[in-house]
Amino acid sequence: MGKTNEDDERAGRADAAREDSGGTSGSADGGAGGKTEDAARRRRLAAWAAAERILTRPGINQRLGERLAALAADAGSVYDLDEWSDLYGNGVVAELERRVASLLGFPAAAFFPTGTMAQQVALRCWAGRTGNATVALHPLAHPEVHEGGALSAVGGLRTVHPTTEPRLPTAEEVRDLADPFGTLMLELPLRDAGFVLPSWDELVAVVAAARERDAVVHFDGARLWECEPHFGRTRAEIAGLADSVYVSFYKSLDGLSGAALAGPEELVEEARAWRHRYGGLLFQQFPAALSALLGLERELPRLPSYVAHARVVASALAQGLAESAAPWSRVHPQPPHTHQFQVWLPYPPETLNEASVRQAEETKTSLFRVWSTPRSGPPGVSFTEITVTEPGLEWTAEDVRRAAADFMTRVHEEAARPAQTSPSGD
Repeated sequence: MGKTNEDDERAGRADAAREDSGGTSGSADGGAGGKTEDAARRRRLAAWAAAERILTRPGINQRLGERLAALAADAGSVYDLDEWSDLYGNGVVAELERRVASLLGFPAAAFFPTGTMAQQVALRCWAGRTGNATVALHPLAHPEVHEGGALSAVGGLRTVHPTTEPRLPTAEEVRDLADPFGTLMLELPLRDAGFVLPSWDELVAVVAAARERDAVVHFDGARLWECEPHFGRTRAEIAGLADSVYVSFYKSLDGLSGAALAGPEELVEEARAWRHRYGGLLFQQFPAALSALLGLERELPRLPSYVAHARVVASALAQGLAESAAPWSRVHPQPPHTHQFQVWLPYPPETLNEASVRQAEETKTSLFRVWSTPRSGPPGVSFTEITVTEPGLEWTAEDVRRAAADFMTRVHEEAARPAQTSPSGD
């Protein structure tokens, strides 16, 4: 049975909370459930802030004053703060657009307040240009899972799926797709399948297969920035395979918000018109633009080191869990394709979340963040996403193995407790 609109909306809220805050979503009604979850989130944030050893420390987990102070202190290193503030996309916003277009090797780029809007606009524009409103994409791709059916409800687009396997489609699957399609959208990496990527040769072949079918290719490159080590190609070479690319500024670059759509000049100009129609031409956006420039300046060069160390962490984590008393565990993919990967364990999320926050509180070491129930799979199984950034570079393989063993000790303690509602669960 497919998900209802209510299911889609709930999943979207949960995804946003999981990604942006490292937490699970609270009740939307502001009732007792929402209050309980708010208290649980505050507890997690306090534990992560006090942790002396942690794999990632994203800006979203900082207090407002800390983020404002950091932006004010650092923004002058990437833009002249004596310039006038932006107005409807000029000034610092236009500079960010020029920088992104250059980095990705495209003639133009447009800043959007959200990646959801940028991608919907791109696919809508391509549908008009190709004369075909059908988009081929993976059923785990962001528009299908996290946008409440917006491609059809707002854009009038239809979607088809070359594959349902938890990976990007193959060239053969694209060629054999029964339905004609105007655009092939590829999410690089495919986040909900475990941040997975194809090989470079496979990606080239998939793009060629779409061209054979007279389709254009759009990359959901929200996390394209960290794909270079896996492909062994520059970001411009990767982006150059597609007709257009969307990139995010807050996911891997730790910006405040925002995204960009890069592509041919004519497409980007049309996208600007649709951005206005969608309500995305904001009066001022300088905080987001400045934080994005800082991300490009500081985080982008560090991403290869994060990817390399994520492989060390993943290997040690797999070993540590295997040596513990866990009845079963999986690190996926192994090795990671980017600096992010999944870990799976056969326990309910309430048990794992309580063990995670207790470990952070009691040892000042935070190994895992938030565990969730998978969208499909057997009951009693949970997964979490691991992200390795600058704080994680300090961890040795032995540090990871010890933390995994300590975590599993706490899991067994929690599992042995009488059933109760955990204050740090979902």
